[in-house]
Amino acid sequence: MAQDPATVLAETVAGVSVILVAGSVLVPLLRRLRQPPVIAEILAGIALGPSLLGLLPGDLPALLFPPEARAGLSAVSQIGILLFMFLIGWEIDLRQIRSHKNAVLGISLSAIAVPFGTGVALAVWLYGNHDTVAGHPVGQTPFVLFVGTAMAITAFPVLARIILEHRLQHTRVGTLALASAAVGDALAWCMLAFVSVIAVAGDSGHVWTVLGGTLVYAVVLVAVVRPLLHRLVRAMTRGDVVSPRLLPLIAAGALGCAFVTHRIGLDAIFGAFTFGLVMPRGSVKLLKSAVSVPFEHVTTLLMPIFFITTGLAVDVTRLGGAGALELVAIVSVACFGKLAGATGAARVAGLTWKDSSVIGVLMNTRGLTELIILNAGVSMGVLDDRMFTMMVLMALVTTALAGPLVPRKSYARGDADLPLPEAVLPGTK
Repeated sequence: MAQDPATVLAETVAGVSVILVAGSVLVPLLRRLRQPPVIAEILAGIALGPSLLGLLPGDLPALLFPPEARAGLSAVSQIGILLFMFLIGWEIDLRQIRSHKNAVLGISLSAIAVPFGTGVALAVWLYGNHDTVAGHPVGQTPFVLFVGTAMAITAFPVLARIILEHRLQHTRVGTLALASAAVGDALAWCMLAFVSVIAVAGDSGHVWTVLGGTLVYAVVLVAVVRPLLHRLVRAMTRGDVVSPRLLPLIAAGALGCAFVTHRIGLDAIFGAFTFGLVMPRGSVKLLKSAVSVPFEHVTTLLMPIFFITTGLAVDVTRLGGAGALELVAIVSVACFGKLAGATGAARVAGLTWKDSSVIGVLMNTRGLTELIILNAGVSMGVLDDRMFTMMVLMALVTTALAGPLVPRKSYARGDADLPLPEAVLPGTK
């Protein structure tokens, strides 16, 4: 029997309260181990879910987070995700890498191609044990392509935060890693869009419908929405003052584009991300204070809900011996692919082995971006619960490695030969 809406609302609000407290308690503890907040919040979700709290009598996870409340928590967290994706799209400015384009393109392409290839090979081996999701068969092609794409991801915002915390933002290592991650993320989202079409479309006729809708959307976005955004920003900017009406209009645009891409057949995250790509980048400091900073505050509040609800869906107890073997293989292949691809390309670009290995470790962080992609994989019906659990744990391990393995370095004169624009450093997790 359906619960009373007021009860569901109360349980959802209570769940938000528990989540915010759990995240706030663990974040400072993990900071001492040089871990970003995303690690603490995922661990909090895992601890509150069936993997730990669920081992105690009384089904405490269901008591704290009833199914109806989880749906509300998911809806709230999606607002944070969509605004976050808008910020990521807005903060990626590929023009900033032109002065070192050969090194950046070499590192970014190699850091995608090698883990994608090794991930595809691994997925072929894994497919037989994960070819059904909720009783429905999963095609081998979308499964293999999705796992390969997930392996190729680098978490651009997490990497940026690690670079800042380790004081590498003015070094060649930090700036090359950040620029390479920006290019890689842009390419990876394109890859995921392609996989999304294949996974969701089904028959070839539907594939062409989705591709046609995507093409029309892209043309309208560039030819119509982008010029209108420039006019809107100019009309609502007077000297050093930005109209307060701009913020809700930009939010409406990001959420509206998310709705459009969902109706086309793509994931909603692509709409918010692409809307950010066409946002004006002039008067960066002015727009940052009026739009970017408020959005960052909202995402800082809402993103823990996403992380912890993701952790709640992780059930380590269901992996078993075969799952443990698969998990080791997934983590090993993920680390090897990124480290080999990024480190090798950085060495070819002229960096020392030491600096090249640091870039490899930085590019191996997957964190937040990986979680967004994995949740998209669940919504597309490509990942079953066990595969989702193992991929989340892989994202956790690869992100956690960066803290202790990346050295802290103060600004050194002569090492800042690649200027790092302030606008490309997201004030996020």
